[in-house]
Amino acid sequence: MAQVKVQAIASMLHSKDTIPPEFVRVEDEQPGATTYRGPAPAVPVIDLADTDRVVDAIADASREWGIFQLVNHGIPAAVIGELQRVGREFFELPQEEKESYAADPRSGSIEGYGTQIQKDPNGKKAWGDYLFHNVWPPSRINHGMWPRQPSSYREANEEYTKYLLGILDKILDSLSLGLGLEGSALKKALGGEEMDMLLKINYYPPCPRPDLALGVVAHSDLSAVTILVPSDVPGLQISKDDRWIDIDYVPGALIIHIGDQIEILSNGKYKSVLHRATVNKEKARISWPVFCSPPPEMTVGPLPQFVSDQNPAKYKTKKYKDYQYCKLNKLPQ
Repeated sequence: MAQVKVQAIASMLHSKDTIPPEFVRVEDEQPGATTYRGPAPAVPVIDLADTDRVVDAIADASREWGIFQLVNHGIPAAVIGELQRVGREFFELPQEEKESYAADPRSGSIEGYGTQIQKDPNGKKAWGDYLFHNVWPPSRINHGMWPRQPSSYREANEEYTKYLLGILDKILDSLSLGLGLEGSALKKALGGEEMDMLLKINYYPPCPRPDLALGVVAHSDLSAVTILVPSDVPGLQISKDDRWIDIDYVPGALIIHIGDQIEILSNGKYKSVLHRATVNKEKARISWPVFCSPPPEMTVGPLPQFVSDQNPAKYKTKKYKDYQYCKLNKLPQ
């Protein structure tokens, strides 16, 4: 039986001031009560074209914040615009057509169209739907999970991915050099050219009570690095100094999240950012993260350079697929 999607629920609501109780977060998660409204420092904005400073800037931001915004990244605005257009048009298709791409939990894959991927201890639901599919490497791509409509969907995603590969290399090189390693060290430890790139389109319909609901609950990313295209409808928040603060929208910027696997490899020198997504009362909000991760069978643990008697390993070494299974099912690592 297909899950009822949030987009369908939102379209059927009769009241403009209430939402079903399963979407009302517990009080200490409600954004209306927990968002910090005072002055807060801004997430670092890093110029990828500033070759003299980019390594230090990325390393510093990854230690202190676990997130930064990247400008002058070299992806043409038209390529990003097309990625956004075809993604938006997919979610405007009739519900029945979208359901033909529904994720099948029995397959063991998270690819496809769905809602609510993580278990919630309070039985609550997130106010958002998604589309997942792999974009790299070619051996992992299942074009059956790529929408056939709009007709230019495949071309737009393939063109965007070409640019993304080079950006990921630059980010990983900078992170490696920032740790005193060779530029290729982290990429090699994450599977090299076989690194997975999984695209997700997050779709958050307008929500009558954005003060009570979340599009995505607080979490850090499973990935090594997440490269995200935002829209101009704000909603990304991070936890900084025990406060939930809003991330400013920077036109044309990519938002880069440091994920769990980079924190593990660096034995905690770099920080996997805790973040969540809020929703909007008047507008749908969409984002396009790509999760860049080790292959499922790759074993990841703290690099030996960062482990000693004085500084023991802070994380277990395990296959990425096992780490993923434990985290998604709320099991101890």
